[in-house]
Amino acid sequence: MGGTAVIPQLKQILALTALIAAVTQQAYPRAGDNLPNTLLAQAPVSENNGTAAAPQNAPPDHSEETIKKISRTRTINIGYREASRPLSYLDISSRPIGYGKEICDYIANAVKQELKMPEIKIVYFSITSSNRIPMLQNGTIDMECSSTSITQERKKLVDFSIPYFVANLRLMTRKDYHFKTLNDLSNKTIIVTAGTTAEKIIDDALDTHKHNITVIKGREHADSFMMVKSGYAAAYAIDDVLLAAAISSFRDPNAYELIGPSLNAEFYGVMFRKDEPQFKKIVNETLIRLMKSGEAEKLYSRWFMKPIPPFDRALNIPMSDQLIEIFAHPEAQTDLQNL
Repeated sequence: MGGTAVIPQLKQILALTALIAAVTQQAYPRAGDNLPNTLLAQAPVSENNGTAAAPQNAPPDHSEETIKKISRTRTINIGYREASRPLSYLDISSRPIGYGKEICDYIANAVKQELKMPEIKIVYFSITSSNRIPMLQNGTIDMECSSTSITQERKKLVDFSIPYFVANLRLMTRKDYHFKTLNDLSNKTIIVTAGTTAEKIIDDALDTHKHNITVIKGREHADSFMMVKSGYAAAYAIDDVLLAAAISSFRDPNAYELIGPSLNAEFYGVMFRKDEPQFKKIVNETLIRLMKSGEAEKLYSRWFMKPIPPFDRALNIPMSDQLIEIFAHPEAQTDLQNL
């Protein structure tokens, strides 16, 4: 029966960790290449894309409303991912870019207009799958626009906007393995990234179907991809858009493929703190305006259908029927009376 296993071979762990670190450093430049880098609080990047000193204001009052905090500190802090292309990732100069990042920028500018404070600075903080919710709850970041799925479990801890992207959970593997579905992976190893929805979905699927599959965890997306590329894992389970983006960046993209049907639809939303009606109103009204004006569709086309940095290759991922419906009727995605 499937389940999460601990890798017993210590030497293999150490060797593999070294391999991942070396290759990841080449394939995915990290903010820490140029900036002080810690697990819970990466050195922030200012909106002019230069290195910014960490805000020197008083420690955040966790009971303070987000809008009041932004007004007081004259800073809005945005969480970004380093390797969630094309939603949120680093360019070759270690600056955050992406579809989700631009969504957050629109919201930040709407906050400036609401407060009539154009001098408010936008500061970007690197986050991971594991620390994104704690960093939001402890006030380090005020919102996050990346590859975070809206789930009932997460909504117990944080709040979300209406969806701005829809992905599907799939499996990536090497073509020469000739796997077609999850059933073909019996007695094999699947990797998931820690802190993602794929963890629970894969475990539930394996428990239901009694597959004899070992599941291991990668710290970040780049690590998980390397486990498949190195042959240590037979497949990687994560959202299809992240898989397609990563494969397009490989030196041998034709050697990999996505297999099987969708294991789950994933709706991405802007994540922010709970019980924030004023901030939530600004977030949702900004998204509705972008969708109804056609600007959101232009953003989608630029990041999913046209060549993007750093490889100048197009992902060619057409908008799903679900996202088309959301863009056509964004106001129907939420109860406006409770914004």
